[in-house]
Amino acid sequence: MTLGSKLAWDDSVLPFQLDNSDIRGRVVRLDNVLDGVLKQHDYPPAIEALVAEMCLLTALIGQTIKLRWKLSLQVQSKGAVRMIATDYFAPSSEGEPARIRAYASFDADKLTDARPFDQIGEGYFAIMLDQGRDMSPYQGITPLAGNSLAACAEAYFAQSEQLPTRFSLSFGKSSEPGVAEYWRAGGIMVQHMPKTSPAAKGDEATGEEGLLHARDLVQGTEKENWNRTNILLDTLDELELIGPHVAPTELLVRLFHEDAPRVFETQPVRFGCTCSEERVRNSLSIYSARDIATMTTDDGIVTADCQFCGAHYELDPSTLGFDARKGSSDES
Repeated sequence: MTLGSKLAWDDSVLPFQLDNSDIRGRVVRLDNVLDGVLKQHDYPPAIEALVAEMCLLTALIGQTIKLRWKLSLQVQSKGAVRMIATDYFAPSSEGEPARIRAYASFDADKLTDARPFDQIGEGYFAIMLDQGRDMSPYQGITPLAGNSLAACAEAYFAQSEQLPTRFSLSFGKSSEPGVAEYWRAGGIMVQHMPKTSPAAKGDEATGEEGLLHARDLVQGTEKENWNRTNILLDTLDELELIGPHVAPTELLVRLFHEDAPRVFETQPVRFGCTCSEERVRNSLSIYSARDIATMTTDDGIVTADCQFCGAHYELDPSTLGFDARKGSSDES
């Protein structure tokens, strides 16, 4: 069996702007990247779908961050799906690809035949931004709202950033004769560019559970432009987002030719994990020798597994821990 053919626009994010509407956005394709993320795990179909959706959101949102920053998305819930976590690592230098990794934690016994988002219970959606050494990390949290992870992200931007935002996503496995089954995933994100108009107030909120909605943040001509853009997005066909025949640039012309779409440099994206033995050692350095002893197996080793990529590490306990690094063999 051979893999599906590689397209020129696979695994990329294309930023764009609609000059006649003051709207900016991105088009994403994650194909081999999503295969790379999901093949690390043996997830049930519902969990695969949620991770795929979260990866698309991460690539669309993460492309805005600067070099060497890390953006993380996280869903925590009380349902069968306990957590979904993704990381977007911006390019380390100009011309390099960005990297994405993801994993999910869930209770398999609680999964049902309901649609994927219904496996998530009450909880929150969070965006975290690590701006590097000597910089304070940023974190924004909103309650889970709507009927999809995309709707949760839209509620986050309306509530925390007061930016009207809309996502349209599509993903699934592709099957062709003589070709191994593989993932195709694509999406588009649009945001109304910030204005100097007064911010919307809580008593103007029309979203679920009293949260602000994108429509609460636009008025006058801005509202007309925003509504038109949403109507055009509603005409999208699934194959236009994930099929092999419509390039992202062509898609933008099809949708928004009257709004003067202008594209910028494409950002390539790859699957990638930053775990290493050195990082594992650093994370264990806060523990005392007594703590390390409780982590040591009957074979006399300390093991650690990366939840993102599945890498397995086996370490000598005598070289680990705060006390061990100071040369002490016991805790005072």
